[in-house]
Amino acid sequence: MPDPGQGRAGRPDRAPAREPALTQQPERRFEPRRPSHSRALIVAPAVELACLIVDRSPRGMKIRMDRALSLPARVIIVDVEQAAAIEAEVVWSKGTEVGLKEGARASLRGLVPSRLAAARAAWMRAGGR
Repeated sequence: MPDPGQGRAGRPDRAPAREPALTQQPERRFEPRRPSHSRALIVAPAVELACLIVDRSPRGMKIRMDRALSLPARVIIVDVEQAAAIEAEVVWSKGTEVGLKEGARASLRGLVPSRLAAARAAWMRAGGR
């Protein structure tokens, strides 16, 4: 007669508990990301929203917003600390985080092209000097 803690053929009733495997997603980026914690603004037609730059790479960045919103395909990211406007393309979006591919970059100090006037005004309202 089998032991009460064992099932048929002397095997245990339950499979032994497995420890969760520590799996990492393979890195798909060719360039390393640098952690960042920079205050920024998202500027687009009819959009001006505060965000946080979470990390950066030579060609892009990841930002985090306060809430999940759908952004237009092209936005301007205003890095408040660096007084820079970065034209960017939305590559992916998941919840409150958005991946951006960086384009042209311009300083917001002094005169700016007319296409960056809204970005400069937003930077000034955020305390830029």
